[in-house]
Amino acid sequence: MAGLRGNITLRYGVPMLLLVIGGSFGLREFAQIRYDYQKLHRKMDPALKAKLEKSTTLESEYEKIKNSSFDDWKNIRGPRPWEDSISVQAQQKEALSSKSS
Repeated sequence: MAGLRGNITLRYGVPMLLLVIGGSFGLREFAQIRYDYQKLHRKMDPALKAKLEKSTTLESEYEKIKNSSFDDWKNIRGPRPWEDSISVQAQQKEALSSKSS
């Protein structure tokens, strides 16, 4: 009996394994309670629900943009994180208006 008390594996390893394995099972149960509660109390906006139920297929989206012309688009650079977006947009508008004139 004294040999078992002095064994490091039994003294520290077994409680650690019980804590890790038991904790994972306990965490799973608490998480499941949380998800069940959210499922019961979730309320969705009727407009959003109708939009989600509407079936959108790849073919229908292709039909929408099939006749669009993409030849006259302009590639406009967005502001860098360190730049002020208002001043960059103003410079872009000025550049576009000077090219158009």
